[in-house]
Amino acid sequence: MKKLVTSLVAITCASMLLVSCGGKKEKAADAGAAKGYTFGAEQTFRSEEKVTYSMFFSDASWYPKIETWESEGVFKDIEDLTNVHLDLTSFDSGDYNQKVNLAINSGSSAYIIPKIYSEDQYVAGGGVVAVSDYTKYMPNFTAFVEKYDMAADLDTIRQNDGKFYRLPGLHQAALQDYTIMVREDIFEAAGYNVRELEKDWTWETLHDVLVGVKKYMVSQGMISESDYIWSDLWCGESGKGTGGNLLKLMGSSYNVLSGWAIEGSNGGIKFDYDKKEFYSSSVSEDYKKFIAVANSFVKDGILDPETFTQADDTANNKFYNGKTVIKSTNRSSMSNDIASVNKILGEGNAKIYVTAYPSGTTKNLAETSRLECGVMIAQKALDELGEENFIKMMRFVDWMFYSKEAYTLTKWGPEGKTWQYVDVDGMKVKQLLPGYKCGGLGIGGADSDTDIRLKWGYACGNYFYGHSTAESTDNFTPDVQDLYARYGKYKTVAKVDPKAKPTEDQREQLNLWAVPLIDNINSWTLKFITGQKDINADWDEYIASCENLNINNIVKLTNEIYKAQ
Repeated sequence: MKKLVTSLVAITCASMLLVSCGGKKEKAADAGAAKGYTFGAEQTFRSEEKVTYSMFFSDASWYPKIETWESEGVFKDIEDLTNVHLDLTSFDSGDYNQKVNLAINSGSSAYIIPKIYSEDQYVAGGGVVAVSDYTKYMPNFTAFVEKYDMAADLDTIRQNDGKFYRLPGLHQAALQDYTIMVREDIFEAAGYNVRELEKDWTWETLHDVLVGVKKYMVSQGMISESDYIWSDLWCGESGKGTGGNLLKLMGSSYNVLSGWAIEGSNGGIKFDYDKKEFYSSSVSEDYKKFIAVANSFVKDGILDPETFTQADDTANNKFYNGKTVIKSTNRSSMSNDIASVNKILGEGNAKIYVTAYPSGTTKNLAETSRLECGVMIAQKALDELGEENFIKMMRFVDWMFYSKEAYTLTKWGPEGKTWQYVDVDGMKVKQLLPGYKCGGLGIGGADSDTDIRLKWGYACGNYFYGHSTAESTDNFTPDVQDLYARYGKYKTVAKVDPKAKPTEDQREQLNLWAVPLIDNINSWTLKFITGQKDINADWDEYIASCENLNINNIVKLTNEIYKAQ
């Protein structure tokens, strides 16, 4: 099964090595050893004297950080191992990026800045370090890049100066996280075999199936004609006004950027490999087809338009209570989703199936990159620590975000405290000890069980991401492993777009154009989908509004930058 999971999304990259690796590593190691701390690939970082590094923390409301995370949980574990105390400044995840931006611009940033998806807006101001200058001091990072030929992947985040300013999460292979789950028992009762349908279904097929499912439910008195059978999460409040996860999934199926995917894209900019030039997917015929299909779910009484404004709990509760039959999920949520349905409706009264989501004009997965969100380092850290102590901090960052030891610790907790190895079919696998569960790992349990994320902060998205396929899937249940096997059979991985690398002045100009343009695209998209605007009658007005907001200038400048590289 692990072979299936690994192979399903493998991306072939150019076999290139980082120029900063090689013989310099041994020389740096000798110098570092004399400074009172150890480092090296898969060595525990340990500072001889206690040190404190400041770090931002994106605090999620659905698993908020509490005092025990620092007094007896993950941060105490880190300190006990490394002699590094992390001085945390927490911001609510909903406005984390905004607060981080303000702090960097005001010169009051923490040293370590995790959970950053795009660094472009921070580069011009000089508030963050060009971390590519320091990867030669990061043996875990460089070893992973070499082992999995990731130099070409890192090239996609290099700026015009040839450097990159974010240490990304590194994946051996791209892994699709988000998909949809359905009430299989109701689909079956309505005459639909979703396990056969998912092999080659499209969003149009799903629409027709859901129309049939609703018709059946109305005929059985389960719902009224005015009820919706799909009310989704990660689209409203957590979708940030963009349509979030659902429109990202649907958009990728039509080779366009929408929802979460349009953020940082300068207006849906994609690359046409046939023409070898950039274009805006947001004004393409594919985009028009995508929003027409999305609108059909709302227009025909399937998808509740409140999906795009409501809180996530609202959507979850409707599904758990049996009022809807389909919703989005991901690998961290699906076990809890299934357990919640069984708890409310009664064990055995509902059958849930997690599907490979439909295709559109392509069968591509929404995830294409082997890079994930990552860590920036504030220029303030270099200024205040000085070069030697800054390099020492980078050794710690390398251990915390790129070593197997830290990955296991921050994801699962200490071996023997929260988990143990067990033998399953001759293989050693990690398993939580009795009395524990973890929403962040997708491992459910009894109400009385202790959730190791809620109590101690393990499996928190701030500090574990990336790593090998074996490591990133070591918490997958057989159901999740089966889902990834089906992805491998039914879906494909798109080629990653190249990067146009603007100068600081060019980036500033692109940002000035892109911010109002993206707001306009998102606003029109939701109006089209919810029926406030007519796709055919108002399409030309939409195109004109984008042109008035410099979409053509963005495309032109992006191509000029790319061709001049």
